[in-house]
Amino acid sequence: MHGEYKVPGGKLVVADVDVVDGLLRGPRISGDFFLEPDDALETINAALDGLPAGLDARAIGVRVQAGLPRDTVMLGITAEAVGIAVRRAVARASDWREHDWRLIHEPPQDPALHMALDQVLAEEVGAGRRPPTLRVWEWASPAVVIGSFQSLRNEVDAAEAERRGVDVVRRISGGGAMFIEPGNTITYSLYAPESLVAGMSFAESYAFLDDWVLGALGELGIRAWYQPLNDITSDHGKIAGAAQKRLAAGAVLHHVTMAYDIDADAMMKVLRIGREKISDKGIASAVKRVDPLRRQTGLPREEIIDRMIAHFRGRYGLSDDRVTEDERRLADKYATDKFTTPAWTARVP
Repeated sequence: MHGEYKVPGGKLVVADVDVVDGLLRGPRISGDFFLEPDDALETINAALDGLPAGLDARAIGVRVQAGLPRDTVMLGITAEAVGIAVRRAVARASDWREHDWRLIHEPPQDPALHMALDQVLAEEVGAGRRPPTLRVWEWASPAVVIGSFQSLRNEVDAAEAERRGVDVVRRISGGGAMFIEPGNTITYSLYAPESLVAGMSFAESYAFLDDWVLGALGELGIRAWYQPLNDITSDHGKIAGAAQKRLAAGAVLHHVTMAYDIDADAMMKVLRIGREKISDKGIASAVKRVDPLRRQTGLPREEIIDRMIAHFRGRYGLSDDRVTEDERRLADKYATDKFTTPAWTARVP
C-alpha cells in the first residue's frame, strides 16, 4: 500500500506499508524532508511496525513521536504527517495527478444558482458522471451566504440586506457567513472524489485541499498559511475562509471565499458579527479580520484569478470545461425547489 501527503508549507511524506492480520508490517517512510540524526528514519519505521492498522493519524503520530529521541530534528515533516501518510496508504487514497481535473469559469450567476451548482456538480462527481472539477465563481449580485447550520436572524440584518439589494442564501456546507460583492470577491469550489481525502479527518483535509492556493499566493508575493480550522491568513490578516461537505454519494465539496476588496461598513451593517465571534482572535474589530488581496498584491482581480488557475494547472493539470445542459437543468430545478425557498433559507430561523 502506498500513500503520499504533502505537509502544508512543508515537504512530501511517503508511506509504503503492508497490512497483515490487521497490523502494519514492513513500513517504509520516505520523502524530501530533513531529518537528524540519520537513524531517526529507522526509528520511525520501527515505531510503525506492528501498530494496529485502524489507528487514526493522530494516534499513529503519538506513537511515532514517543519513539523518537529527544534530540531528533524534523524539518518539513511532523510525526502526525507520518500518521496521515500511513492512513492514506491504508485507505488507498488517490493522488491529485491521478485525476483528470476540469475547470469551469463561466459568466456571473445568481447566488441561489451558485448554491445549486455546488450541490449538482458535487453529486455528479460522486456518481462518476463528471471528472473532478475546479469551479471559479462569478457573482451577478451582492449576497450573504450563510452556513448550513447558522441561524438566519442571528447572522443577518434582513431589513438592511433588503435595503441594499443583498440576496441571502444558505449553502449546503457548514461554517460561517460570507459577505459577497461582485468584483470584490474571489470564490472557488473543488468537487473531488472522496478517495482524494481518504485517511484524513475534516480538519486535516482543509489545509490539504488548499495547499495549492498557498503556493499560488506565494507566487503573488503573499506569505500565507492555514489558521485552523478553516481560515487562510497572512501577516496582514485573514484572506479567506473555507467550508466543506462530504456527500453520501462519495464526493467532497470544498469551497473558499477570498476577499479581493471589501466594503467594511456595508459588511458590518448587513452581518450581525457578535463579540463572541471575534473574542478568540485577539482583535478589537471584525473589520480587521479580513485583509483584501487588492491591497496586498496591487493586482487586478482578474489577474489574480488567472494566476491562481495557472498555478493549479501547472501543479495538477487542468482542462477547460463547462456546465453541461443536464447539469444546468438540474441546478435550475434545485434553485427553484430548494435554494430560493424560505423552507431552506430559514430552516434555522
